[in-house]
Amino acid sequence: MLSRSTVKYIQSLTHRKFRDIHHSFIAETPKVVSEFINSSFQVEQIYATDEWVGSFEDKEKIGLLPVTIITNPELEKISQLKTPHKVAGIFKIPNNPIPPDLSGKISVALDDLQDPGNLGTIIRIADWFGVENIFCSQHTANAYNPKVVQSSMGSLAHVKVHYLELESFLRDCHQKTIAATLQGTSLYKAPPIKEGILLIGNEASGIRDSLLKISTEQITIPRFGRAESLNAAIATAIFLSHFRSQQ
Repeated sequence: MLSRSTVKYIQSLTHRKFRDIHHSFIAETPKVVSEFINSSFQVEQIYATDEWVGSFEDKEKIGLLPVTIITNPELEKISQLKTPHKVAGIFKIPNNPIPPDLSGKISVALDDLQDPGNLGTIIRIADWFGVENIFCSQHTANAYNPKVVQSSMGSLAHVKVHYLELESFLRDCHQKTIAATLQGTSLYKAPPIKEGILLIGNEASGIRDSLLKISTEQITIPRFGRAESLNAAIATAIFLSHFRSQQ
């Protein structure tokens, strides 16, 4: 049976303040939890129904994990989902070091992206296209927000997300910065891009002028219809797909 203090602690992890204090976050659903279990993330505690424990394929691994068997009503108390699904895991937030060399790699940078769903989807897209690192401004949505964790569908276990002073990082990282704008060179006419950092801006205001000034180039997805803009995650997918097609 879950104690009140345990329920309170787990519920507190929905707030960034307490995630920062405890260096922990919550993940839910069998797929997402399994992705973190099978990654380098440290498991703090797994809260699961008998059904989930019995269905876990790696019996040796699950036997070594800190697992607490709970009932479905107990899972509902700690879940952030409308329909809780068998398991919730508490994992430690990693301290991801900034990679010293990004040569030969495509990375993504996010300038004050606000929507958790967008961030989670971009993490998932990055994972699909083999992007290892996402560099975020300090005011970008928090990667360990439950909405981000769930919308990434487990890809957060594979992509390293870094929060830093973005302007100084882009200036000093010795990689070209490709800014996604509405006024740049057509994506399809730009020279092939085999390495560099794709910079995506805020959903409403785009990329800050100070970052545009230090960008190597500005590129855009040509518009053929009347839409004013593209969703940030969709734009990221189009850019990364085109970059990969050139390699």
